[in-house]
Amino acid sequence: MKKPEKRRKEDVMALKRSRNAMIAGVCGGIAEWLGWDPTVVRIIYAALTILSLAITGVIVYLVLWLIMPPPDQMEGSPIDI
Repeated sequence: MKKPEKRRKEDVMALKRSRNAMIAGVCGGIAEWLGWDPTVVRIIYAALTILSLAITGVIVYLVLWLIMPPPDQMEGSPIDI
């Protein structure tokens, strides 16, 4: 049986917000990272938010919005000042 090949750092896409945004691009960024349709991620996120009595889902979304870099601002890219 073969060992699975290790993924190189260059092959792994960074998790970042997406230009395909409805609010802040969080669900779109997660969808791009997973290789899924953004609509599917949004529906799953909305369902989980409703099931968690909304406040948990809103807090998680806000935290992700703050910690996920925007699509243009990635490591090694120039930053406009």
